[in-house]
Amino acid sequence: MNHSKLVIIPTYNEKENVQDILYTVMELPGQFEVLIIDDNSPDGTAGLVKAAKVSYPNRIHLIERTGKLGLGTAYIEGFKYALANGYDYIFEMDADFSHNPKDLARLYEACADQGNDMAIGSRYIKGVNVVNWPIGRVLMSYFASVYVQFITGLPIKDSTAGFKCYHRSVLEGIKLNKIKFAGYAFQIEMKFTAWKLGYKIVEIPIIFTDRTKGTSKMSTNIFREAVMGVIYMKLKSLFDPYKRADATESTKYKVQNTK
Repeated sequence: MNHSKLVIIPTYNEKENVQDILYTVMELPGQFEVLIIDDNSPDGTAGLVKAAKVSYPNRIHLIERTGKLGLGTAYIEGFKYALANGYDYIFEMDADFSHNPKDLARLYEACADQGNDMAIGSRYIKGVNVVNWPIGRVLMSYFASVYVQFITGLPIKDSTAGFKCYHRSVLEGIKLNKIKFAGYAFQIEMKFTAWKLGYKIVEIPIIFTDRTKGTSKMSTNIFREAVMGVIYMKLKSLFDPYKRADATESTKYKVQNTK
């Protein structure tokens, strides 16, 4: 099989959603593959992934980790897997259907057909497109992006978005081992780093729908990390200019077998 498009989905206690999201992505046109990175979910999420994998052994992949190690580290592990295994387009997506899987094709087209290096599924590029969130959380999310723009100058309306497509060149150019944050600040840090390195980024309007099954992983500590992390990123950029990784750096990532 010609591996081209890999959707990375971190999971922790997503038994209500994980098989539905896998089968939905498998049924999309375009032969998307999925890599689930499960942080030892006590609810049996990984076992459900293995059951789904029986029907799609070459398109569903699973990495099981030893514990709850954080969103950012899960994605970094997934990025290294994607680069080592030769994927050209790498996606981030949640397991809970807050991101519409059908929009994967739109993100892919924005990169593959329109020449962008990175495409972001944006809730705020055309007003506020969020469904079923309490008004307090909508305001917190929206003004978090305003805050990021004000502090850093990052020209992105939805800086905390977690629905993205990268061309592999972006992940090759970012020094993945230098990415600092593990929570939602990770999402800001990846966008800020890609922008500082000169990659072409576009926002694609999406409708974000809050989960109907399972529980949110948002916490006060995650929000605090994001607030303080933005200041850290800005100061770091002033004293330590961003440079792209050496062309050979990503070749050190070893092919990792999945279950």
